[in-house]
Amino acid sequence: MSRILVTGGSGFIGSAVCRHIIAETPHTCINADKLTYAANPASLASIEADPRYRFHRIDIADGPAIAHLMDAEDIDCVIHLAAESHVDRSIDQPAAFITSNIDGTYCLLEAARARMQRLEGGRRDAFRFIHVSTDEVFGSLGSEGAFTPTSPYDPSSPYAASKAASDHLARAWQRTYGLAVIVTNCCNNYGPCQFPEKLIPLTIISALAERPLPVYGKGENVRGWLYVEDHARALMMVLEGGRKGATYLIGGRAEDRNIEMVRRICAVMDDLKPRPGGRPYADLIGFVTDRPGHNLRYAIDPTLIETELGWAPSHDFASGLKTTVEWYLANRAWWEPLQERVYDGRRLGLGGTAP
Repeated sequence: MSRILVTGGSGFIGSAVCRHIIAETPHTCINADKLTYAANPASLASIEADPRYRFHRIDIADGPAIAHLMDAEDIDCVIHLAAESHVDRSIDQPAAFITSNIDGTYCLLEAARARMQRLEGGRRDAFRFIHVSTDEVFGSLGSEGAFTPTSPYDPSSPYAASKAASDHLARAWQRTYGLAVIVTNCCNNYGPCQFPEKLIPLTIISALAERPLPVYGKGENVRGWLYVEDHARALMMVLEGGRKGATYLIGGRAEDRNIEMVRRICAVMDDLKPRPGGRPYADLIGFVTDRPGHNLRYAIDPTLIETELGWAPSHDFASGLKTTVEWYLANRAWWEPLQERVYDGRRLGLGGTAP
């Protein structure tokens, strides 16, 4: 049984990882989260009373504090998810992404390096640092092909650039200092407890409110999609069986154009919660000015994690999307307070002027 530090464990993917650890493993989960706008402690209500779960409100960019936590909680391994992650916000406010994703990762790597060096014997050999990243670091693909672990980096947005920098730091700490780092890059996640500014929850919530459903450009941009619980399970398999120094790409082999994704959501909602008068939700779709630097297509080749670790997604795209829509329809108490306090659905990512 390990004592796993999950950074950003109150966020969308992080909370799924914490829930998975408590529900599906014998390990202890220590959640370290700054509780920024995108974090929601309500996502952890099902496990917050479990004796194997603990929460610490802490900024990973506070080096002394995170180093103290590593020893105080007797940490065996780290799953690093804490990050600013929304592309549109990175266009408007890039400084926060530099601080969290680059400076924060540096502080965490140093704390983990010191922690591993203080461990002895089997515990030191078993220590792992799972650095969780995104497919956006690789830039844009054409109409064919997929990213692999050896794809060159070509980030387009401040978010992608900050994550690319953090990936390089993690690998450097492995090669220079011997820290047992494994890097993962994943495609777009979807599922319950995702902050409402992201495409799928924003579309669901806007449709319920009879607001326009904005699609960037012509909606031709293609993304790969993965149900968040499948990502959480993949990360645990990487933690328990992945090779030190390896890079694993995690994807569900499910690609869709953004316009088709929005239409899919509308069709599911037509079945689950029809509009007054029976009008289709797709009538609300409209096209808006594209995002600056909007990459055309991402696709991931997950062959390595499939063949080495035996991972495969357990949710197909259609059933996962239906489950997601059902969750948002049934859990207004989770997302309505976020609308009122944090994010009201306004357009982000237009850039504005530099300070």
